[in-house]
Amino acid sequence: MLFGRPAHRKNRRLKVTQTRNINKARKAEAGGPRLSPRLSSPVPTDMFSVFHPAGGVLLASLGLLVPRLSLASLSVPDIPHIAGYFGTKTRYEEVNPHLLRDPLSADPSVLRPPPAEQCSPVHLTAVIRHGSRYPTLKNIRRIRKLSELVRTEASRASGGSESWLQEIRNRWEAWYTEDMDGQLVMKGRDDLRQLASRLVSVFPSLLSEESVRKRRVRFLTSSKHRCVSSVEAFQEGLQRRWGRHDGEPEYSHEVDDELMRFFDRCRGYVEGVENNRTALLEVEKFKHGEEMEGVRRRMADRLGLPHHRLTPDLLEAAFFLCSYELSIKNVHSPWCFLFDESDAKVLEYKSDLKQYWKRSHGHEINSLSSCPLFHHVFRTLDRAGRPRRSTDASPEPASILVGHAETLLPLLSLLGLYKDQTPPTATNYDSQHGRRFRTSLIVPYAANLLFVLYDCQRGPRLQLLVNESPVRFPGLEAEDAPLYRDVRATYRHLLDGCDFHRECEGRAVGRAPNTEL
Repeated sequence: MLFGRPAHRKNRRLKVTQTRNINKARKAEAGGPRLSPRLSSPVPTDMFSVFHPAGGVLLASLGLLVPRLSLASLSVPDIPHIAGYFGTKTRYEEVNPHLLRDPLSADPSVLRPPPAEQCSPVHLTAVIRHGSRYPTLKNIRRIRKLSELVRTEASRASGGSESWLQEIRNRWEAWYTEDMDGQLVMKGRDDLRQLASRLVSVFPSLLSEESVRKRRVRFLTSSKHRCVSSVEAFQEGLQRRWGRHDGEPEYSHEVDDELMRFFDRCRGYVEGVENNRTALLEVEKFKHGEEMEGVRRRMADRLGLPHHRLTPDLLEAAFFLCSYELSIKNVHSPWCFLFDESDAKVLEYKSDLKQYWKRSHGHEINSLSSCPLFHHVFRTLDRAGRPRRSTDASPEPASILVGHAETLLPLLSLLGLYKDQTPPTATNYDSQHGRRFRTSLIVPYAANLLFVLYDCQRGPRLQLLVNESPVRFPGLEAEDAPLYRDVRATYRHLLDGCDFHRECEGRAVGRAPNTEL
């Protein structure tokens, strides 16, 4: 076996149930900072949680009647002008804005096999990031430190008298508690429920109730609580889509960290990048460079703080406070008004530099660490596309894999996607405004990489979608869904190589720092 995965671990099926204090979570998300009406335009708190059937929308191409709440008449809440620049902390709706009005809106036209051939989808592999979450412990502590700094040291005689500034100084409270540490929020559960519903609309034959009930659809997840909660929410979304709204949801999924947290087990990555300060030199240079220094000084002046008291880490905490309040509570936080669009672009670039050099094309081992997941995906596709006799058992129609941003980024990089001709560095910010590598668009909360295998007249074809939008394979840009044999030929060097143990020099000793996104 290529990766030496023990059979008992690979095949171990865990029915995972987590004990949650949902009332506590709802109270925290409904509470928190009390914003003035001028600073926020919140939608009803259950907008993303409950959808009462109030009619139907005919999906003519599928012949499906989809019960849903008509959202066309609901106004979209006031969205911060910097909402699209939060990197890995960006809402999925910023990538697909139409979901703000109708979160169940699916577009079957994204499936694009050759119109001249008779094709039908026979398999879906979906690699999905967990949904919106609370800040991790590190950021919660930074938020509290920032809040205390502004409360005790900000000069009342400087910084202006704008209402948002008074809100920050006098009424905003740091409501985040350490036990929230990266937990999935209610909006995060909705992210996955709604994604499941949309995928059923586009792939009704692959995500059918019968296939899921008969355990023909496989669900794998990282062991992290936000991922387990996300895979549960995805299954809830399927069951709601089938009209099952009563009774306890049924879960059936496996925890597999060897696939979904491969980065923890790659010694070459842990020692060469994760624990190697020189691997992120470009990030450190930019963090203390001219662009970041300009933003830091402007923010200190606006808050009425001495420049030296607002560190780069606290500056970033203020920026992400805007994103957390938006993704968790759907409110326009007063912290958002601190930043203009040019400030947000600088902070996004700093985040992108980190992800590029730590998880993506910056170092070869970043992408090679995802070899186990790469081989798993193509073995699954091979089985689904193999010619079968009438007596053969049908292959699994779908495989749902839930992980982290750093599960997706190395795999996307290994596939050759989002690679700019000139890599981002600490000194070329001005020339990088049109870069492909923007994590705000690639790996927001609930990001997804979809492999769609078709049975066509000329043979199996494979289409790639990122965040439910078609993306063409590098080197095969002439078609949305090239022949599967051509895709395999393009990645032959990886299919024949990309050996995890050779590339990673065995498993890492101990655990790497917990930096997952």
